[in-house]
Amino acid sequence: MENLLGLLRIHIHRGVNLAIRDVRSSDPYVIVRMGKQKLKTRVVKKNVNPEWNDDLTLSIADPNLPIKLSVYDKDTFTPDDKMGDAEFDIKPFIEAVKLQLEGIPSGTIIKIIKPTRENCLAEESCIIWADGKVVQNMCLRLRNVERGEVELQLQWIEIPANERLTRHWGVPLEIGSIALNKNH
Repeated sequence: MENLLGLLRIHIHRGVNLAIRDVRSSDPYVIVRMGKQKLKTRVVKKNVNPEWNDDLTLSIADPNLPIKLSVYDKDTFTPDDKMGDAEFDIKPFIEAVKLQLEGIPSGTIIKIIKPTRENCLAEESCIIWADGKVVQNMCLRLRNVERGEVELQLQWIEIPANERLTRHWGVPLEIGSIALNKNH
């Protein structure tokens, strides 16, 4: 993947008060999409307040693409029932990742995103510097359904630079380059 900025780990924590799609309960799972990428959590049987605690990792090349989340009820003999959807923007999170935050105290709030009609936030979402990492906790209100929320956390994963090699004396050498500095 060209222009890869890094990886985004999405910890799908839990669902809260999800819709009932079977007789008395549901067997929910979450699908996360960004562009052509599609990831899925495990199914939690017979639970409208499931705890998935699943980590899904997306490759981020275009931070302008929204991340779309859909919740489904797993059915055996019929197509899975939709239990709502949400989407969120990662641009504020990516902007926070770009800041040089080393040295600030763990727990420092970098930015607060308020719920609006344009986002699916059920409550304020804080981007925080925690244990040397930028994280964002979100509670998303599901759309196109009578009720339900999904709680998740975003965490950025840096990719080690793989486009440059550093020779043992510290002179950068481009991969595939044949021009070397003659002074060494």
